[in-house]
Amino acid sequence: MSGTGYIVFAHGSSIESANEAVRAVANDMAAHGGFELVRAAFLEGGRPDLRGAVDELAALGVARVIVVPYFLTLGLHLQRDLPRLIESVTRMHPNLVVEVTAPLDGHPGMVDALVDRARESACERG
Repeated sequence: MSGTGYIVFAHGSSIESANEAVRAVANDMAAHGGFELVRAAFLEGGRPDLRGAVDELAALGVARVIVVPYFLTLGLHLQRDLPRLIESVTRMHPNLVVEVTAPLDGHPGMVDALVDRARESACERG
């Protein structure tokens, strides 16, 4: 095993276009970051789930998986659900290193995105 795979982990939705938007973000992350193996995964409402995405990356031979939560804050899903899911996939793949990054909250790019949205709205109103 060698290399690193990345998973953009989102909540998921029963509205498939919302899940497709997350997949598009994962593809953009791969292209902009120069990452070869990036997958989207969902807590609920979308496919694959985290285990399915980890299984896919493990089958491709990665030694390490970095899970990037596509959540704004460290809420209930990241404090309760994600650790449980990580524990489960590491039991299924004991030779795989699985790491989780911080959520989006606190990243300086989030403030820039908010400012951009506010300015876009102000420009639309003239």
